[in-house]
Amino acid sequence: MKKKIKLGLILILAGLVLVSLSACGEQTAETQLQYVEVSRGDLMLSVSADGSLSFLEDRKLTFGATGTITEVNVEEGDWVSQDEVIARLDTTSLELTMKSAEVDLEIATNTYNQLTYPYTYYTFAFSVPDAVAAIIDAQRRLDKALEVMQELGLSQEQYSWQQYWDVWHQVEQAQDSLVKARENLARGYGADVFEAGYLPITSFWTLRDAQLKMEKAQVALDKAKNDLEKAVMVAPFDGVIAVVDVKVGDSLSTMDYATRTIVELIDPRSMELKADVDELDMPIVKLGQKAVISVDALPDVQLEGNVTSISPLSTEESGLILYKIKIGFDVPEDSGLKAGMSATADIVIDERSNVLLVPDRSIERDSQGNPVVKVMVNEQIEERSVVIGISDGFQTEIVDGLDEGEVVVIERQVKPEPSGPGLF
Repeated sequence: MKKKIKLGLILILAGLVLVSLSACGEQTAETQLQYVEVSRGDLMLSVSADGSLSFLEDRKLTFGATGTITEVNVEEGDWVSQDEVIARLDTTSLELTMKSAEVDLEIATNTYNQLTYPYTYYTFAFSVPDAVAAIIDAQRRLDKALEVMQELGLSQEQYSWQQYWDVWHQVEQAQDSLVKARENLARGYGADVFEAGYLPITSFWTLRDAQLKMEKAQVALDKAKNDLEKAVMVAPFDGVIAVVDVKVGDSLSTMDYATRTIVELIDPRSMELKADVDELDMPIVKLGQKAVISVDALPDVQLEGNVTSISPLSTEESGLILYKIKIGFDVPEDSGLKAGMSATADIVIDERSNVLLVPDRSIERDSQGNPVVKVMVNEQIEERSVVIGISDGFQTEIVDGLDEGEVVVIERQVKPEPSGPGLF
């Protein structure tokens, strides 16, 4: 008997629990209202990009020639100005080579001048074609004038004496031009220098050979000067010596002179963030856009720069398609920024200042899909059409339809907490 009574109680309790659970399941969600005042503020629409910092000007300097280092005029941490001498190779042999090239050029120039005095090869090579063309033109004009004059002579009664005189004057001018052109041709051939009247063909090649020797000597001198300049290292820009990797007495061979770093020079006043942008954001990222940069290691440092470079090529990392960009910025004094630090940039796509703002959650759509908000008016809620601007996903700009100080209503559905009697 006791067992039957106990079993009956258990079944009754179980029924009560089921009824309670069923009742809870039938409860509907409650509507909670949130009131937010329309206020003014700033809004920024941005794209995020992560990367690391590097110096905008960072140059590893090398010598352009072999030799022994005789001067190192800087130490790590020194500030240098553009064109300041940093280091120098032994230039004794290079100076001798340049002196020899200067002598060879002088000899070649003297030989050429002796052959062409008082005229240059230019006179022969370029005056002759010009003179020939002038002769042809003068002869054509003379023939034309003589032809006209002949016509006038056959029938002078048809023309005035003034016309006849004008044509005669044209004949004289054409004859004078022809004589002058022939003189220029003779001068081009060197007729007033060489007794033969025309420059012999062998003399042309003699002149040409002398000219080539002079040009070759000039090339050798230019090379010697260039080699001498490569033996002197100067600062390409103002900056700080970050690394000095040699000492006086070190030798640079043909195997390593072009690749061995002598010093590393940086300009600490300007840096750039090299960052990655997701392919979905790339269409709205443009050159020149402002970017706000935050540095992981220096949370109190806020930087502002601009997008200076966008790579046309993509990279793939963990299945994501990314594009490399660069953001340049000036470095504040005593900022503590170092190359290699991790940083994040918010690239500003659009921004508004002192505009009306409401929470993004307050924007609804009417039956036609137009934006509307619920507004509290005289303690009553009414629906109002609005014109919206940009949104950052949290706040939305109101262009028209609301005034500052008005209150919008946000409805939120909240499910009640389950409740019921305990089993024990």
